[in-house]
Amino acid sequence: MSTRTAPLAGLRVIESSLLGPAAVTTHLADLGAEVIKVESPAGDYVRDMTWPIIEGISLLHYHVNRGKRSITLDLKTREAVDVYLDLVREADVVVEAMRPGSLAKRGLGYEELRAVNPKIVFCNISGYGMTGPYRDMPSHGIAYDTWAGVVKPAYDDEGFCYIDEHVSLGINAGPLVGALGILAAVVRARETGEGCMLEAAQSDAAAFFDWYRSESHLAYARPEDVVTGNKADDYERRAVGTAGMKEGVRYQMYDASDGHVLFMASEQAFWKNFCQGVGRMDLFEKWPGAKYADHARGNRELQKELREIFKTRTCAEWLDFGNEHNTPIGPVNTPQTIADDPQFQDRLPVYPHEKHGADMLPFPAKFLDEELPPPSKAPTVGQHNDEVLSEVLGYDASRIAALKDGGALG
Repeated sequence: MSTRTAPLAGLRVIESSLLGPAAVTTHLADLGAEVIKVESPAGDYVRDMTWPIIEGISLLHYHVNRGKRSITLDLKTREAVDVYLDLVREADVVVEAMRPGSLAKRGLGYEELRAVNPKIVFCNISGYGMTGPYRDMPSHGIAYDTWAGVVKPAYDDEGFCYIDEHVSLGINAGPLVGALGILAAVVRARETGEGCMLEAAQSDAAAFFDWYRSESHLAYARPEDVVTGNKADDYERRAVGTAGMKEGVRYQMYDASDGHVLFMASEQAFWKNFCQGVGRMDLFEKWPGAKYADHARGNRELQKELREIFKTRTCAEWLDFGNEHNTPIGPVNTPQTIADDPQFQDRLPVYPHEKHGADMLPFPAKFLDEELPPPSKAPTVGQHNDEVLSEVLGYDASRIAALKDGGALG
């Protein structure tokens, strides 16, 4: 295994954040960047938010703040602002993961930071972004998913509306978009000597990740003689996105004898392979299908046949069958069972709670013949005050003592 330095070693990031948006720098820390989390003396209350709570600290904090160092600064004091500026002088990036303008109120906006470091890349990541009528609205993560149309209202047996279970897009997609923008800006800053300011909205990212549905609706708004369905459906328009999969037959989930599998023989060649493999070429002869993208939509007679066939084997047997007969058949997991899946265990070995406070998934990018260094455990509030002040800024003991006595650290 290679002993090369981490991909982002040498990248220094100063982070001011609250709650989930701090994940924008988690990706950078996972790749080896030095991330210094500047907290108020009271600390980021992410440690108390949501569930589960593990030994008094939230999983959210353990995950989004892993691999970072924490320093407390009371930015209401001039001395603390000066320390912040000293941190920025030798940094590459400043991240404001909270409402736009929060740092500017303390005299630490982009213009002030650029004055001490022209190459600084300043990134704000917020809920709704720096422009638009929703800019200043208070919000939490699910708001970006409801705004983007990815969560439908659900109703219980008593008729009360509730938030249904869903994958959180905004709080995950927004930080990824922000991290990508940051790296692009740093590459340019190192080439030109000029930094920049960028921003990312978690709501924008949620909508962008759901582009297929929204863009499909835009396409369907055009005349039907211009925008149609596909050839296999005789050009009839299906419902948008995955809603159009409901009537699929050759591309559908089926009950195995011990769970569920996903059958994906939408290409004619795969469908033929399946029929040969199960000894049912009569199904292919009766319903050969089109060459591409043919789901045998609405063919209940065929669906009944397939339903009985799939019940005859276990999930594992069907996965082996798919490999043996070159037919796409996939596993169907749940968030609870996926950790038991052998592919998950091979690709995403979890960071153990014994070392990291919680069992957590690693950054998913793979660098061949090398391993990313495991991140450090998420910090306690101000855990690295002395370390950052002395090792990063080079302050001597008397200056650190003066900052503590003066209340700059809280």
